[in-house]
Amino acid sequence: MVKGVFGSVFASILFAVMFYYVTLMNPLTGSEIFGWRMLFTAPCLTALLLINREWPLARPTLRRIRRSPALALGVVACACLVAAQLWVFVWAPVNGRALEASLGFFLMPLFLVLIGRVIFRERLSRFQFGATICAMVGVTNELIRVGGISWVTLLIAIGYPTYFVLRRKLGTDHQGGVWIEMHLIVPLAVVLILRGPGSISTYSDHPDLFLLIPGLGLISAVALSGYYLASQLLKFGLFGLLAYLEPVLLVFVALLLGEGIEPDQWLTYILIWCAVGLLFVEGVYRILPRSSAVVSLSARSRSRVP
Repeated sequence: MVKGVFGSVFASILFAVMFYYVTLMNPLTGSEIFGWRMLFTAPCLTALLLINREWPLARPTLRRIRRSPALALGVVACACLVAAQLWVFVWAPVNGRALEASLGFFLMPLFLVLIGRVIFRERLSRFQFGATICAMVGVTNELIRVGGISWVTLLIAIGYPTYFVLRRKLGTDHQGGVWIEMHLIVPLAVVLILRGPGSISTYSDHPDLFLLIPGLGLISAVALSGYYLASQLLKFGLFGLLAYLEPVLLVFVALLLGEGIEPDQWLTYILIWCAVGLLFVEGVYRILPRSSAVVSLSARSRSRVP
């Protein structure tokens, strides 16, 4: 479990670092940065897959894809969904939309709860119901405030849950599936780099890019590996609790980049943070009794030892 906790926390820190890191890659556009990120993430993931001896996770999935055109289409759909998420993650901070992206990551767990209720017929607990009401009121306030909610926020809040559900349905929710998806995105990455406004002179005038670009790929690959490692090693409740660390760090990065929360926008953020807090309290409430039971059982066992 310690390895899983470390992987989750380390991944959240790396994602926050990356959120700031991409702003150092001026004058590249968000799309160019995304292209370079994917181009260098793919080989880094391959190396990590071989080092961790997880290549057997990819081979059976590749054989299944060759046998099933429907599965192949599903995997392509997953690649498109995750490509959109990875693109907006580097595009948002470069274009002054970091707070909108962080709000999307705060809303994402709530959409996961709603999807579980609608698609998987899971019952909402009192905490989840209260969190859903808080989030709905917060989103309603944003709709009234600006006449709508940012597409950046919606893309992250809805796109990632859709991606997670589809991967689970396809049976590709493992490191091998991530490896396949990343390599399907590589052709798009090449196109975005070649069609971007950057030229040879752009890179020659900014030699620091020759270090920043490979560094971005390495950070991305390690962060993704840590995230998926944690999802495999930790119980869902604990994994969900630790996932809240990332949007908190992203808000700090957004404020560090000079963005600010407008006075009439505080109600939206406070309500959504309250919703996240309710889910956090529920997670702790569910985990602690189990831990207490284990401790109690261990104490009883020791007391019986002569």
